[in-house]
Amino acid sequence: MLRIRHYIIAAAVAGTLGGCAVGPVYERPAAALPAHFKEAPGWLPAAPADSLERGKWWALFEDPLLNELEAAVEVSNQNVEAAAAAYAQARALVREQRAALFPVVSLDGGASRGGRNTGGTTGAATGGSRISNAYQFGIGGSWEPDVWGRLRASVGNASASAQASAADLASARLSAQGELAVNYFTLRLTDLQAELLRNSIAGYQRVLQITRNRYDAGIAPKTDVLQAETQLANAQADEVGLARQRAQLEHAIAVLIGKMPSEFSIAPLPWKHVVPEVPAVLPSTLLQRRPDIAAAERRVAAANEQIGIARSGYFPNIGLDASYGLSAATVGNLFNASSTLWSLGLSAVQTVFDAGATGARVDAARAAHGQATARYRQAVLAAFQDVEDQLAATQVLLRQVELRQQASAAADQAEAQMLNRYRAGQVSYTEVVNAQVTALNARRSLAQAQADRQTAAVALIQALGGGWRQDGDAATAMK
Repeated sequence: MLRIRHYIIAAAVAGTLGGCAVGPVYERPAAALPAHFKEAPGWLPAAPADSLERGKWWALFEDPLLNELEAAVEVSNQNVEAAAAAYAQARALVREQRAALFPVVSLDGGASRGGRNTGGTTGAATGGSRISNAYQFGIGGSWEPDVWGRLRASVGNASASAQASAADLASARLSAQGELAVNYFTLRLTDLQAELLRNSIAGYQRVLQITRNRYDAGIAPKTDVLQAETQLANAQADEVGLARQRAQLEHAIAVLIGKMPSEFSIAPLPWKHVVPEVPAVLPSTLLQRRPDIAAAERRVAAANEQIGIARSGYFPNIGLDASYGLSAATVGNLFNASSTLWSLGLSAVQTVFDAGATGARVDAARAAHGQATARYRQAVLAAFQDVEDQLAATQVLLRQVELRQQASAAADQAEAQMLNRYRAGQVSYTEVVNAQVTALNARRSLAQAQADRQTAAVALIQALGGGWRQDGDAATAMK
């Protein structure tokens, strides 16, 4: 009988070691990738490399305060903290699922005292009672051999989900970093716009005084003074509006770095208009480092493992149980050989009829896999669109800044010439106002175009899933 038990155990172990996985072999979904980018010829498709270090890409903008703020995002942003906690939870789930592959061992012990009546007659206390003690100690174990690969599929599902969660964390971090950079550059643009307005307001005040002098001398009509006053008041109102916009940006930055808006402020500083140059040829591995693509692909892998978990319902659940224990009436006899009890057991449970529930679960798992695959491919398409958009924006904005610079320089000259002609009485004040408005708008448009180049650079870095650096003539991923 003991030999038969040994055979049963050996067969179960052999079945476990050579068990077949019921789930399909995972293959990364195919996604149609272009041979090159339309807006930047020379890029080539490459294998995913989302695990590569993205580096401190914001350092490319050479702004010490921005570097300091970005570092605070890593440790204080609550959205990043939530994503980090979700990743920790996913890793714990992997450990929990992996533990199911091993036996569960338990210890138990106890002591009891009891008695029973030994005799007596009705109405007379002539009987007695007998007291007895019992002591028990035992060790037991149970194990579910993973014959059909269900447990391994559960571990694979949890591992892929944890990897997707890690990619979600990277995505949340990159999103917060990018949002902070855009808000910071917009705030610096607001400071520059305010400076331009202050300079224009000072000029308008001088022109207003000139106009009043001309009016007092009977040279200019009252309408010239009124026009000058209107222009000055409008410029001052615009300056006040910029103060409101700056306050909102400052508050948004405070929240991104995990601080109360009332406890945070950024002093106005001269704007450093630094825009990283995009290398002529960029390796497309940077695109494949996008965390959202990595997360989508890992969720396809998790869905693939779920098919195997569902398929395991077609096969019986096999379990092994073993126990070894001691039982005696006294503690001294508890560890004698005669008090030893042991048992071994093998069980198998097979569902015979479930009205198609198992098949429905398999079909649902396959449908979920198809859904995850479609989302992965859509993420790839969206990623290529993002890169194409930002590459196009980078090229267009560079040309636009050049044209805005020309327009601003010409408008400044026209403003100065028109004011001189007005002083000489050659033109009306309306023409001066028009020239001044045109010059101010040209300056502000130039500043906006320069800021747009910076925000487009941030968007391109986000679209690539990280940054880049120049090593001589070669472009490589930032480290």
